[in-house]
Amino acid sequence: GWLEAIPNHVKELVFVVKRFYRPEWGTDWASHFSVPKINGRAGHALRLDGDKIQVNMLRVGYGTNASWRLFGLRHDFHPAVKVQTEDDITASIVAPARVAGRDDGLSRKYVANAEQLLFQRPDDAIHRGYDKQAEADIAGGAFLSNFAPLTREDAMEILEDPVGFTQFTKPMRALIKEMAEGEHEETYFVSSAHPRIVNGARTKNPRYLQIRPDIANARATRLADLAERMALSLTADAPYRHSVDVVAAGRRNNPAEENVPALCSYAPLHYMELPELMMEFISSMTGKSPSTTGAGPEGAMTKGPFNALPTVYDLNAALLSFVLTDYEGWLSSAGYVGPSVRVDHDISLLIPEVFSRMTEEERDAENLIAEGSLEPIPNIEFEGEELQASRLGYRMTRKFTSKYFGRIFLHPHVVFSDNMLQPEQQGIDAYAASVRTIVTTHQRVAQSYFDDGTIELAVPPVKALLTIMAHGEYEGMTLTSPEFRAMFTRDEVLASDWYAERLRSAADAEQRLLDRSIGAIETFLTDPLNVDAAERLGLEEKLARLRGVKPDPESLRGTLGRQVRFA
Repeated sequence: GWLEAIPNHVKELVFVVKRFYRPEWGTDWASHFSVPKINGRAGHALRLDGDKIQVNMLRVGYGTNASWRLFGLRHDFHPAVKVQTEDDITASIVAPARVAGRDDGLSRKYVANAEQLLFQRPDDAIHRGYDKQAEADIAGGAFLSNFAPLTREDAMEILEDPVGFTQFTKPMRALIKEMAEGEHEETYFVSSAHPRIVNGARTKNPRYLQIRPDIANARATRLADLAERMALSLTADAPYRHSVDVVAAGRRNNPAEENVPALCSYAPLHYMELPELMMEFISSMTGKSPSTTGAGPEGAMTKGPFNALPTVYDLNAALLSFVLTDYEGWLSSAGYVGPSVRVDHDISLLIPEVFSRMTEEERDAENLIAEGSLEPIPNIEFEGEELQASRLGYRMTRKFTSKYFGRIFLHPHVVFSDNMLQPEQQGIDAYAASVRTIVTTHQRVAQSYFDDGTIELAVPPVKALLTIMAHGEYEGMTLTSPEFRAMFTRDEVLASDWYAERLRSAADAEQRLLDRSIGAIETFLTDPLNVDAAERLGLEEKLARLRGVKPDPESLRGTLGRQVRFA
């Protein structure tokens, strides 16, 4: 349309005027902008009332020579204010629609951080001044590992390089200067830009414990909560909980290395329907990172110390969580896009900015598919073998880039090249090898549920999916069979006998807890020594209320219910 026909440099000028316009200018905005002449020739720098207008840049990956890929941000762009609510260990609950205050029947998930300290790996802190938060945390004192123990002599050497020294942020500069001048009693200190040396090179796995940002900056957290309450016309003391709106997981990719298979077939952003999304979660697959040894299962679900119960219990709960809430599954790429484009965490950090600038209707996957912003990934034929690349779901297209990333970047069309949007263009061999790695890992991980017998504890949709992952079919159905995919729909689950059985199991467990509680109170009341305490606590009234409670399975509809059979 006419909007797309407007040249990019004209759009950029519009963004500039939009960003800096003041109502008191009226219609006379042009007189405030100028381009000075230099040596008698027109310059190139736009100025606002004589001051040069700066362009903010954002890194999105690296070039082939490890140079940063920098892109200009729109002049009217302001980063979203973020309050981190979870990290590695999270307590969560799925509440039915009536509790969540919704009239569409959809349950909501609520999360709470179960950690006070976050186990961080500050990858970019080695670039002085880049990771301001890490430099402030480390300079202020933190529990850390894999950083080099530096001495006063090291501090003096850093100080003697004024260019390098001034690249640090103020807290780190202050620490280094104090150490160099002997103002600290400690023998050693740590610099954020100096990880320890392992086998002759700086390790890529430095770690430290960061105080949760919402605790460390409680004022900003409170202001964010207040702003949302104002937007919803809620009073400061009205009950309100933030529910999950979008689930966007990050997935690490890597090119092939010695003894490390390729895992780099993912575009910057993918949408997956529930069967494919569950396969991702079941395999817990990750690419090679500084803290892992290569592509394969990784994460808390695969580690016994974090998850002593059979993993199938979590799979059952995860399935129900997505079905009951109708959350859509998104995956953003980290590490690499294709075998050639290194992106680290740049894209994963960018996706929340994009989603926060989209309405619920715009974020709806059906809408994005219909408008051509998402495309299905087809299977591929390679060396006479059909590889199931369709397990990667849908990926963002050029239209998604222009329409939605255009709300952040001045020139969104150059942020993601064609061979990033379609990684197979970087090399079909690496793409095929990556798809083969994915399918093989799906099969191997799913087979483990048959080997240990926990397949029998899976709810029917999960059992069917695990069987297809391991053996290719389930009761004559394959991954694409309509009757199989119907098992993952909300209506089918709510009407199923197995879900009703989970609700009865939860109600029975609640009744047993009530019976124990009533018995404990009755025993307490029979002791004459407890008369005063019982009166003070109002135990007679509480006992009467408890006796009137009768757990009803139907009242739990919309919750996860409870695992029926245990190993």
